[in-house]
Amino acid sequence: MNHYRIAQRSNQVAEQMPGASRAMGRVHARLYLWTGGRFVPRWFAGAPVLVLHTVGRRTGKPRITPLLYLQSGAAVIVMAANAGAERTPAWWLNLRAAGQGTIVVGRREARIHPRELTGSERDQAFASFVAMYPQASFYGRFTDRVIPLIALEEDAAA
Repeated sequence: MNHYRIAQRSNQVAEQMPGASRAMGRVHARLYLWTGGRFVPRWFAGAPVLVLHTVGRRTGKPRITPLLYLQSGAAVIVMAANAGAERTPAWWLNLRAAGQGTIVVGRREARIHPRELTGSERDQAFASFVAMYPQASFYGRFTDRVIPLIALEEDAAA
C-alpha cells in the first residue's frame, strides 16, 4: 500500500468515525505507557512516538494521546494533523487552552508547554516530518485548514 493510500485511509477513519479514532488512540496510549514505549502500532511505520497528557478544556478530565514526534534540540515537535480531517484535533485545542501538559517518551516524563511553529521554522519542521513519515505530506490535501506543528518545550522547573 502506498503512502497516499495509507494517508487516505487514516483520513477516512478520522472524518467518518471520529469516536473510533479517539478510542484507538486511547488504547494505543495505554499500551505504550504500560510497556514503557515498546508497543507502538504498525501504522506509525517505525517513527518515534510519545504520549501526551492534557486536561479536557471543557470537561477538566485527564486525556492521553499518542503522537508521532521529531526531536529538535531540547524540544519535540508534533503535528496536529488529525490525519488531515477538517476538525482540529482535540488534544491540540486542550493543550493550547491549558498552556501546559506532560509528555512521556519511553519511560521518561516531562512537563511541557506548547509553542506553535510559524514561517520558515514551520516549513523546515514540516519537511523533516514528511521525511520521517511520508504519509504526512498528503494530509494537507484532505483539509482547508493549515495543519499546526507544535514545539513541546520542557518547562525549566522540570
